[in-house]
Amino acid sequence: MELTPITESAKGPADRFTGDVYITPISAPTAPSYLSAGIVHFAPGAHTNWHVHPNGQTLHVLEGIALVGTRDGTVVAARPGETVTCDPDVEHWHGATSGTLAVHIAAVVAGEGHGGTDWFEAVSAEDYDAAQSAVRGRR
Repeated sequence: MELTPITESAKGPADRFTGDVYITPISAPTAPSYLSAGIVHFAPGAHTNWHVHPNGQTLHVLEGIALVGTRDGTVVAARPGETVTCDPDVEHWHGATSGTLAVHIAAVVAGEGHGGTDWFEAVSAEDYDAAQSAVRGRR
């Protein structure tokens, strides 16, 4: 058994996130499990860039409403206590609605020599707005 001291939160890098995002690490991707996990705080309107996880990703919502969108236009609005599973190699993004913050635990299984995430371009304003429109009324 090992107790890990509290890790300081850090602002998410601008080349991977739009808006104010803060990440508090839970687990670093080291052998033997390679589990990478963190608590991610999204200010209203903040979200990730498009990205993919070779081994998939699990998002467990703690606060607010978390949007998760895929390239085919599918959008999920998840609430506290709900979990979204992103299949391996499915390009997606996630974040907050424009009017509500979102906090979730993000977990991926990395691999030796790979951090578990491949990052792409920013989500366009059109894609973000379409995601909000798709879930409006289901909030």
